[in-house]
Amino acid sequence: MPRQVREASTKMGLRLLEIGAEVFPSAELELYRDLVTTGRAAGHQPLAFAVVARSLGVPLQEALAAYLFATATSLTQNAVRAIPLGQNAGQRVLRKAHDDVAAAVERVAHLTPDDFGAVIPGLEISQMRHERQRARMFMS
Repeated sequence: MPRQVREASTKMGLRLLEIGAEVFPSAELELYRDLVTTGRAAGHQPLAFAVVARSLGVPLQEALAAYLFATATSLTQNAVRAIPLGQNAGQRVLRKAHDDVAAAVERVAHLTPDDFGAVIPGLEISQMRHERQRARMFMS
């Protein structure tokens, strides 16, 4: 992953752990937050989300669906501002995303550990190029 994406993910992960520990205190969250703050775990945002969900007893499929839909929502919000897409079109995109999220959750159920870490090289190359541009619309 490009440096910019890694750093953003760990900052968001730590913030999520801080909020989670305050709102939903648990021994699991405290332990993981301690590992992150002492540098023994990176604390990337998806992992922090998983620890929060697990500590709350959220079933895996529900946690995956919530995470994926939150990601779709975030990307749609960016598109509404950047394209501009428009609020109504953004809502239509999110409605359509429900079916895609359900399909993705189903697909994840059939993945193996060998699939962990699969990436889209073109996206990562674009992210690395973005990191070095003189002017950017959004900073990660």
